[in-house]
Amino acid sequence: MSLVETLGLALGAGFSSGLNLYATVATLGLLQRYGVLQLPPALQVLSHPWVLGIAIALYLVEFFADKIPYFDTIWDAVHTFIRPPAAALLAFAAAGAAPAEWRWGAALLAGGVALTSHGAKASARAAVNTSPEPISNWILSFGEDVLAVWLTWMATAHPLATTIIVVALAAISAFLLYYLFRFARRALRQFVAAG
Repeated sequence: MSLVETLGLALGAGFSSGLNLYATVATLGLLQRYGVLQLPPALQVLSHPWVLGIAIALYLVEFFADKIPYFDTIWDAVHTFIRPPAAALLAFAAAGAAPAEWRWGAALLAGGVALTSHGAKASARAAVNTSPEPISNWILSFGEDVLAVWLTWMATAHPLATTIIVVALAAISAFLLYYLFRFARRALRQFVAAG
């Protein structure tokens, strides 16, 4: 893989892993299994039936967990410790033929991007949970799943475009995180002042 392909895969899979790790792993594995793409040797294990089966089963669990208000917040809190490290591991494996410093750099970059997308997802979902109707939660969840699968495919088919898209999405996510934290801080101050 070229440097651009490795960077695109690391960033694309990193961002999408922050949204839905299991959809990302399943998508990569299915694309490899059905010959749509050739993953780096260290990632070809994702197409093994056991790995695919586990990834798809966990994706189905997450699919339903994401639709339950407040439970999705607990799910996201637990996955704060799963998604970014897994994204870093995927990037490290994707850069398998590169020198060690490039592999570690890709891992750190993907982990940071995954943490950013995961933080934006978890914060947005927590904010949406304050709405009394469940439809907005479901729409947001479907959108995240579609974005995760699409971005994973984009990372393998169009790595340069994916790099540009992920940089833009990471900037939007950082802005969203900043805005949501300011909103939460103001709401907490008002709650304390009223109490």
